[in-house]
Amino acid sequence: MVWLPADHRLLGDHGHQMPFLLLGDKYARAVKVGAQAQPVMFPLAEVEQIDELLGMVDGVMLTGSPSNVHPSHFQEEVADPSLPLDADRDLLTLALVKACVHLGVPLMGICRGFQEINVALGGALHQRVHLVPGMNDHREPKTAPPDEQYAPRHPIRIAEGSVMAEWAGGTEAQVNSLHGQGIARLADGLTPLAWAPDGLVEAFWVKGARTFAYAMQWHPEWRCWDTPFYAAIFEAFGRACRQRRSLRLQANDLARSQPG
Repeated sequence: MVWLPADHRLLGDHGHQMPFLLLGDKYARAVKVGAQAQPVMFPLAEVEQIDELLGMVDGVMLTGSPSNVHPSHFQEEVADPSLPLDADRDLLTLALVKACVHLGVPLMGICRGFQEINVALGGALHQRVHLVPGMNDHREPKTAPPDEQYAPRHPIRIAEGSVMAEWAGGTEAQVNSLHGQGIARLADGLTPLAWAPDGLVEAFWVKGARTFAYAMQWHPEWRCWDTPFYAAIFEAFGRACRQRRSLRLQANDLARSQPG
């Protein structure tokens, strides 16, 4: 089972909004089909429950979202108040990242999840990449249909000899691009694995991780079964989750066999 934390949003019409806890279908489906694992949600999970809940799952995937990580977590003020934020998600996921690394739980981050891992481990973000001198506009065409939004947008350069290069079948690949924020300062505990043409970090690995601990700025969940590179990422994540499941079940069996 793979835990996918929920987004917190207000939805409604006629001027009446109610709080909703949401998960995008494409993320759950990629875990189900690509990683061959069961996606699960703990909609009202609290920080104090993280260790307990991690004992029930085999991995964690931090998804993308319309919302951004609040810049207060990297000592900045909000640059664009019109952009959505999700303080409740920040509270949970920034602590969840640290717990996964500490406990050796397989961890994948996508888009916002990629940014969450960087911030949780001490990094910082560009809030508006397109306004940074020398950087490209990495945002998707908002009015285009999904197939166009998620189409390959630019190449990435991949670190030679890395597992990312193995998954991609080489040191260059085409990826989609649907983000406004990006890494300004990479956390000390992360190793970059891929870069956009403007030098923006597009993928990284958590140094010294005992299991799968990778994140991507692009969206490999989008029909991952149709793109060999994306499929390989989810297959590797699934293998790590099954390994953890085997160890977790062995530990449970051992605990039950102890006297008293």
